[in-house]
Amino acid sequence: MTLLVILACVFLAVFLMVIFGEKYAKPISVEQQSKYSKLIWILVFVLIIAAIIKNLVS
Repeated sequence: MTLLVILACVFLAVFLMVIFGEKYAKPISVEQQSKYSKLIWILVFVLIIAAIIKNLVS
């Protein structure tokens, strides 16, 4: 029963994100998209290194 409640909450959250995203989101320019793309690559790299260090220490 708990699993069904969790799945229902996740489904509702995704549904609301899609509805509000389509209604209020603005398209971003190519320059902003490339800036965010570079930032995401750096963050992913830092998180992978942090996870490796965390696993090595513990």
